[in-house]
Amino acid sequence: MDEWVTIARHRQTRTHLPAAEECPLCPAHPGSEVPSWYDVAVFENRFPSFSFGAHDYEPVGGLSEVRPGLGRCEVVCFTPDHQASFASLSPDQVELVMEAWVDRTAELSALPGVEQVFCFENRGAEIGITLPHPHGQIYGYPYVTPRTRQMLDSAERYRGNLFADVLAAERAGPRVIAANAYWTAFVPAAARYPFEVHLYPHRQVPDLPALDPAERAAFGPVYTDVLRRLDGLFGVTMPYVAAWHQAPVSERRELAYLHLQLFSIRRAPGKLKYLAGSESAMGAFVNDIRPEEAADMLRDQESQPD
Repeated sequence: MDEWVTIARHRQTRTHLPAAEECPLCPAHPGSEVPSWYDVAVFENRFPSFSFGAHDYEPVGGLSEVRPGLGRCEVVCFTPDHQASFASLSPDQVELVMEAWVDRTAELSALPGVEQVFCFENRGAEIGITLPHPHGQIYGYPYVTPRTRQMLDSAERYRGNLFADVLAAERAGPRVIAANAYWTAFVPAAARYPFEVHLYPHRQVPDLPALDPAERAAFGPVYTDVLRRLDGLFGVTMPYVAAWHQAPVSERRELAYLHLQLFSIRRAPGKLKYLAGSESAMGAFVNDIRPEEAADMLRDQESQPD
């Protein structure tokens, strides 16, 4: 199958939707995993999918190769405010989160055995979060993920610069949601999800550490604008996944183009898009909303104050 599956059975016992007064990501209470106060906090996940302490594993039958899940999983707390969201962060706070992503990407990329670093945020009960406090995660994978391999394979086959050409076409097209001098946010032509937005820097870089200070500072205003538009669509907090696509640590870095993929599974008030047979079993997505329609809805929606 040429695909790794991680078995992490200890994660069955991880903390699940605790009361606010028992949240381990809130400061200044018994059981907290963070300092008494902080701006942005980063620490190792207590229930990691990958760990450098993972040396024991059981052999399996058949043709499967088995190896220990060596790697790193970290938690990034965006703010000590339990009721906040990424959309409500100030520009300075977003820059600080960006600096944390940059620092941790560089540090994890230098660890022996880490082949790819993935910064992401899951938001909303519909997505399956176990802690509602505003936070994200960072994975240091011991392999290059299937999605990244697929994108780089496509870029390798393309006669030209695939990602740069996609960005140029989208900037000239009807699906742009927000932009500034350094970043453009657009609904992709082949969006998989009802509401999906990609954010590209205008300069091709392989990963977050390669962004210059001006690019890092310019990210927040575009991103939080898009998040507020999402939240304003149906008058409810939108669940989403925000995923940074970065180059692998040591292969085909020249083909990669850093970008953020943001998508929500909410397709209408009271309705979610579930990944059913075609998507889950075959990886063949069926979208209920035309990308141009989704772009129109987001553009027409006022950027709501959080």
